Amino acid sequence: MSTASVSLDLDNLWAYLKTHGNPEWERRPSFLPTAVPRLLEAFGTHGLTTTVFVVGADVEREDGAQAVAAITKAGHEVANHSYGHEPWLHRYSRDRLQAELARTEDAIVAAGAPRPTGFRGPGYSVTRDLLELLAERGYRYDASTLPTWIGPLARAYHNRTAPTGGERDLFGGFSRVRAPNAAYRWRIGVGIGLVELPVTTMPLLRVPIHGSYLLQLHQVSPRLARGYFTTALRLCRARKVQPSLLLHPTDVLGAAEAPGMEFFPGMAVPGARKVEFLGWVLGALRAHFDVVGTGEHVARLAAGLREHDTGLLARCGG
Repeated sequence: MSTASVSLDLDNLWAYLKTHGNPEWERRPSFLPTAVPRLLEAFGTHGLTTTVFVVGADVEREDGAQAVAAITKAGHEVANHSYGHEPWLHRYSRDRLQAELARTEDAIVAAGAPRPTGFRGPGYSVTRDLLELLAERGYRYDASTLPTWIGPLARAYHNRTAPTGGERDLFGGFSRVRAPNAAYRWRIGVGIGLVELPVTTMPLLRVPIHGSYLLQLHQVSPRLARGYFTTALRLCRARKVQPSLLLHPTDVLGAAEAPGMEFFPGMAVPGARKVEFLGWVLGALRAHFDVVGTGEHVARLAAGLREHDTGLLARCGG
């Protein structure tokens, strides 16, 4: 049976509000105490070991540290999702990127998890400087790319719904459709072979298949969402793509549990129905693939991966 992986970006309520330009983010509201137990229960029900990408600023807090402890105790990998969860990492200087990585690593270790060897940039933000720093710091893989053409459409939706103060430079351009939809190695130096494990999009059509998009379809029609994901899995098998499925805490939370996030896809679906649908998604994935976390997925794929040049990636500060 081919391998697939499941990962969770443990983005917190404050991070979503900050990106959207809502000043309420400064109070640092959190939904981790509600979301994390639900997600761990869903994973446990299916016997899954996943990878959870955590935000350093949360791990330094009591609820975030408790979440990391629970995640680690359940056997899941803990990886780095930056310190401040700003989806505009592509504008950071090299020194600032270094600090983001180091501070999050320290927080993860202090919370009782092993030093991370995987990274995902918030908002799928990645640069050559970031990749070089990851390799220098001993990371085995990055999982920041989303090979799709819808970035400008997502940015237009965000800019239309965000207050005037919201960040506008997000989600990349149409060129991302040309990025590989399967794992590869970055060509960033002699003897350095950092693996990239993209967030899988539907083969051929290159449209997203991760939790938030499935729930937006579910909000329109549960049958449509199930048919869409079933089609994606069929195409993955036919095209020999080993899917890497991305989830978020909002995949198990209703609107009342995430105040201020009415703009986010699928938030009209009640939390209980989201949990039920997530169970179906995980079951459908397990029916056709051996499902692991991203770190284990990378380990299984490491031999014989193609190299990909970083020439199209911007350098920080450039």
